[in-house]
Amino acid sequence: MKFFNFFIALALIIATGCHPKTAAIDPVKVVDPATNEAPKKEYAYTTVPDDPMNSRVYTLENGLTVMLTAYKDAPRIYTNIAVKTGSKNDPQDATGLAHYLEHMLFKGTKQFGTTDYEKEKPYLDEIEALYEVYRKTTDPAERKAIYAQIDSVSNIASGIAIANEYDKMLMQIGAKGTNAYTWLDQTVYINDIPSNQLENWLTIESDRFQNPVLRIFHTELEAVYEEKNRSLDSDYDQVWEAVFEGLFPNHTYGTQTTIGTIDHLKNPSITKIKEYLNTYYVPNNIAICLSGDLDPDETIRMIDEKFGAWERKEVPERTYEPCPEITAPIVKEVFGPEAEGIIFGYRFPAAKSLDTDYMRMIDMILSNSMAGLIDINLNKSQKVLSAGSFTMTFGEYSTHLFSGEPKEGQSLEEVRDLILAQLKKIKAGEFDESLIPAIINDFKLSEIKSLEKNSVRSEKFVESFINEIPLEQHLKAVDRMSKLTKEQIVEFANKYYNDNYVIVYKRKGERDIQKVEKPAITPIQVNRDAQSDFLKKVFGNEPDQIAPAFVDFNRAIQFDELKKGIKLQYVKNTENPTFYYSLMIQQGKYNDKFLPLAAEYLPYLGTSKYSNEDIQKKFYGLGCSYRVKVEDEKTYITLSGLSENFERALVLLEDLLNNAAPDQAVLEQMIGDVLKRRADAKSERRTILWGGMFNYAKYGAKNPFTDVVSEEELKALKAEDLINKIHTLKGYQQTLQFYGSVSKEDVISKFNLHHKTAENLIISKTKSAYPRQDLKEKKVYIIDYDMQQAEVVLITKGNEYNADNEPMVRLYNDYFGGGMSGLVFQDMRESKALAYSVYSVYDTPEKATDPYYNFAYIGTQADKLKDAMEGMMSLLTDMPLEQKNFDMAKTAILSKIRTERITKFNILRTYSRNQELGIENDIRQMVYNRVGDITLEELSLFQRANIANENYVVLVLGDKNKLDLEVLKQYGEIEYLDMKTIFGY
Repeated sequence: MKFFNFFIALALIIATGCHPKTAAIDPVKVVDPATNEAPKKEYAYTTVPDDPMNSRVYTLENGLTVMLTAYKDAPRIYTNIAVKTGSKNDPQDATGLAHYLEHMLFKGTKQFGTTDYEKEKPYLDEIEALYEVYRKTTDPAERKAIYAQIDSVSNIASGIAIANEYDKMLMQIGAKGTNAYTWLDQTVYINDIPSNQLENWLTIESDRFQNPVLRIFHTELEAVYEEKNRSLDSDYDQVWEAVFEGLFPNHTYGTQTTIGTIDHLKNPSITKIKEYLNTYYVPNNIAICLSGDLDPDETIRMIDEKFGAWERKEVPERTYEPCPEITAPIVKEVFGPEAEGIIFGYRFPAAKSLDTDYMRMIDMILSNSMAGLIDINLNKSQKVLSAGSFTMTFGEYSTHLFSGEPKEGQSLEEVRDLILAQLKKIKAGEFDESLIPAIINDFKLSEIKSLEKNSVRSEKFVESFINEIPLEQHLKAVDRMSKLTKEQIVEFANKYYNDNYVIVYKRKGERDIQKVEKPAITPIQVNRDAQSDFLKKVFGNEPDQIAPAFVDFNRAIQFDELKKGIKLQYVKNTENPTFYYSLMIQQGKYNDKFLPLAAEYLPYLGTSKYSNEDIQKKFYGLGCSYRVKVEDEKTYITLSGLSENFERALVLLEDLLNNAAPDQAVLEQMIGDVLKRRADAKSERRTILWGGMFNYAKYGAKNPFTDVVSEEELKALKAEDLINKIHTLKGYQQTLQFYGSVSKEDVISKFNLHHKTAENLIISKTKSAYPRQDLKEKKVYIIDYDMQQAEVVLITKGNEYNADNEPMVRLYNDYFGGGMSGLVFQDMRESKALAYSVYSVYDTPEKATDPYYNFAYIGTQADKLKDAMEGMMSLLTDMPLEQKNFDMAKTAILSKIRTERITKFNILRTYSRNQELGIENDIRQMVYNRVGDITLEELSLFQRANIANENYVVLVLGDKNKLDLEVLKQYGEIEYLDMKTIFGY
């Protein structure tokens, strides 16, 4: 199975397509005349033969596409509403428009998000007209005056609006994961809803899409400014843009970005957004894609009832000039503080082209995480720090992309040549033909596992619809690829993989960033207590409640004993022929800081029987994979894949664990790579903030993050000693968790036969303890980093874990600092436009002996730091008490618990977590029974006792020349940290 671990953080949307066959339509049912009811309308739909999802594809009379699949793992439905338009359709003088419209679709309609639309409308019209004047005005003083008018009128209009009412409704009906995304070809709106709330969800969405109102505009635009500044701070966003500029020089995939230009963001047009909305947000350009606990017949009737009257409109036919042929490498460079690397890519036809089958097959021959040419010849052979490839398929073109990171002293050009050499091997036919059926098995295994997730099922529909690929073509892709021969693949590679690529070198160096400046914004009114009649109507339509299902672990898990007293926890997989084996060993990093290095070293080795390459190919051929992961106090040895090959994979794993052949040269290469990754980590903002600074605040200079093997110790390591660390694991107390279709008896038999253990298993005790700071001293820790934004974390330490606090903690997080309906988001982003990303969490520990921490995060422009800090501290010290928000938070928690189901391996995972916290039962049952009785006053008391009156240590990552130090001094003594202090090396 292919996993991605590339140096570029990209949002991958991989689309292949499909074509449905016409299914037989159920005959019209005979209705009893005594009922006087007209026959129910019947709906034609299409299906695909041998479709494991049993998909149905409907087209309503107005052209709306509806794609349904039933999967009843839990009483929930995963929903995607996909609009077949993205940034490729942005006007050239208003780029970023599609993305901004996506944001605005959360602001409500004529019926919700407002207390009185007729009263509000004149102000909205005035704001729209002012923006048209503003965008045509060039004089700075005049622009400032016009913007002041926009701000003033917007504030008046906000007194009539109801901020976040959409999010409140979705929260109330128990939705999860409410979100949306915009990219090149699509804008997609996402929810995960309880199945009994389908009608209410459709009521909300039908009004949302048919009657949207663009309100609360200028503060949301400021959030998009923040998003733009975050992208400007990211070296790899700039790499991404450069690659697409080269691949698509005259196509909107490359000539404009999804988020838009600074100039266009500074000069928005509500009028143009409305024109775009009316052009592309029409039923015949939209698909409703649902997967979950649904009845297709009832679902399509409800959708038709809610959306059927929506009037279709002809969508303009899109035309574009084909991109010119690339005849020689196009070379680009990007400079910045983050780690160096390369990315290069080849351009291919659209997703619906069958050429994508060849592209995907070549991609897997090169990089499948285990046995590809790049995997074995470069990664496992330690020729580069890392390398890989991946494909991206779009509606009008596709691309095959390659990435690589250099070893210490290695040039980016050398990395490029090493990757290209693997392509040349394919062109010369220098690859094992047995890889092809192994890749097909990998695809089939991935398909089996993917069908366990409603999100993946629904996203398959989205890919088919957006890329205009018939469903059958999509679902039969693996069958088609299984028929490809080595000769065909070699021929294709020689035809399409030559010097026709675009390459971007990401180098260390200074960068020139143009910042989106902060406008003057008066905080808008959010009217938390207000409720529209529409909301009241939705809340009044209460469906029959779904009964919660709590896990009785003693019944859900079969407990048994293996040899030497090793415990077995077993759950039967009755859904598909796969297994997941997890051996938990009571020995971890705290006991032996060399153990993580041993786990990292093992995958590079062979045994007396097999070379490392042989082992990788054998696992891959079996459709299985393994991993050794060392955590603080435990080591996990996992094995997963096809049940039919469980025993053979276990034998192979045991051989490696017990007979790995030490190789000093391989170790020395690995040590060099470890040192290079450590150096690169010092340029990664997330690692600096959440790894180094966060641990420094909690523990001080010596902490779990810094307590690593030193460079001197690394260079003195002997291969034999490191392998012995793996061998010693067999001597410690162990527990096997197994989820699979293999019978419990077979698991016991095969484990006892093949697993090697010591005669007497040791109960390990943690040797290393890291005393925690009390965080009572007012401190501000700063790391100076070249960036436009400032990232801030405020952290305080709470009391030791108490299971009785679970209902209160969950309610507090949902009410105060959670998602878009939480008070923090409403105040900091919606009202004041002070941050793009902002939240606060009272964090539950992983062990019963550990304390809670409260931490709040703000990602904001450096010039907003004063207001953002004051805003967050005000909320933390004086939490607003809003009864309606509080009641909705309680209702949402109860609704979610009613429809949550802990199944499959999650039963075992949850059981383990509960054991660490000293909990024997399903903790959700206590939350469900108690949360409804908690009062707002009790929540306020909890907040004042644990959060409001605590001292907060402040962590700031940003450019010290842009930070207002006088502001930060108000929160404590400033201390500048350096990388050696927070990384320990």
